[in-house]
Amino acid sequence: MNILVVGGAGYIGSHMIKKLTLEGNSVVILDNLSTGFRDAVKYGRFIEGDIADSKLLSEIFSSNKFDSVMHFASYIEVGESVSDPSKYYINNFSNTLNLLDAMVAHGVNNFIFSSTAAIFGEPEYSPIDEKHVRAAVNPYGESKLMVENALKAYEKAYGLRSICLRYFNAAGADPDLEVGERHDPESHLIPLVLQAASGRRDSIAVFGQNYNTPDGSCVRDYIHVDDLCTAHIDALNYVLSELGSKQFNLGNGNGFSVLEVIDVARRVTGRNIKIKDADQREGDPAVLVADSALAKQELNWEPRYDSLETIIEHAWCWEQKHWS
Repeated sequence: MNILVVGGAGYIGSHMIKKLTLEGNSVVILDNLSTGFRDAVKYGRFIEGDIADSKLLSEIFSSNKFDSVMHFASYIEVGESVSDPSKYYINNFSNTLNLLDAMVAHGVNNFIFSSTAAIFGEPEYSPIDEKHVRAAVNPYGESKLMVENALKAYEKAYGLRSICLRYFNAAGADPDLEVGERHDPESHLIPLVLQAASGRRDSIAVFGQNYNTPDGSCVRDYIHVDDLCTAHIDALNYVLSELGSKQFNLGNGNGFSVLEVIDVARRVTGRNIKIKDADQREGDPAVLVADSALAKQELNWEPRYDSLETIIEHAWCWEQKHWS
């Protein structure tokens, strides 16, 4: 197959283009490098550009016959989305419509969308399944939810089929260590903890220890980035089979608290990791855990790396290789 991967120079996208290529697909990568890295693109044909550029999109679609598009080119920082909502609504929603319009104009009818658990807002129950009410509480989650809603309309009007994959907490690194997690600045818990282990930061902040959880810290569901990519392959096969559009929650179904993550990281690294107490962050739910039964049933997807130790081991090996 010939696949356009938008945002392929980013964390998940760079892993995705490797898996697609090794499975025999032809991959074209479009990325503006605003948050991604050119040297993370180890496979495929790279084009530097933005999905806001309608002329460029028309040129790309006119000169390639794509079977599907995978879209990872979103801004993802919740706090920034609150302080600068325009940036998120323009890129995550408006620019995505630009991409969808280019697909419709050139007859590309299969779309895999990188969505998020943030569309659910404050959870009413846990684990969260696909029937849970969607009530985003920040512009980041709202911008993703707006895309999901638009995709329903695009299917009805234009026949564009889509799969929305709602990640909980992507983590880990390519087991071969060709690519890994690199955000600037970093905001995800596991790489921040490992930066404290490697000495790149003095300590790790724990935002609140009085939640209604066993140890008082927030509980989250961590899914290995390689397992996410496998789910995208499964979703691609699903949508190409013309089975219609679907939305799936992706996680391991197991919750680990912030303090548990730090303890596991101490065991994996053999390093002392200092904790700094910090105030709770507004909008941080106590527990966010996925119910991925539907993805397992309909996509025949099964996570391989469902051990938190393995996820952290891979991330630690990447931390040591990339920063040592």
